[in-house]
Amino acid sequence: MSILKRPLVTEKVSALNEKGKYGFVVDSDANKVEIKNAVEKMYNVNVVSVNTMNIMGKRKVRFTKAGTLEGRKPHSKKAIVTLAEGEVIDFYSNV
Repeated sequence: MSILKRPLVTEKVSALNEKGKYGFVVDSDANKVEIKNAVEKMYNVNVVSVNTMNIMGKRKVRFTKAGTLEGRKPHSKKAIVTLAEGEVIDFYSNV
C-alpha cells in the first residue's frame, strides 16, 4: 500500500509551490508522520510540517429514462507539505 497516491497539480497548489509548499493526494488512513516519512524518502528532501484535510466525495445525480440514479464520488485525503528553506520538488523532471 502506497501512502502517496499522486501529486496535486492545480493552480492553487502551483502558487503554493513558490513558497515551498507541495500538495499530495494521500491514503485516507495515513497520518502526518507517515506522510512526512514517505515524502522525505521518495524525494530526498527535509519536511518541516504537514497539514492534512479529508475531502468528502461529491453527491452525483443523473436523470435517465429509467429514473434518477444517485451516487457519490469517493472520499479522499489531501496533504500540504512544507519543505525546509531552499528545497524544491520537481514533479515534471521524469515526464
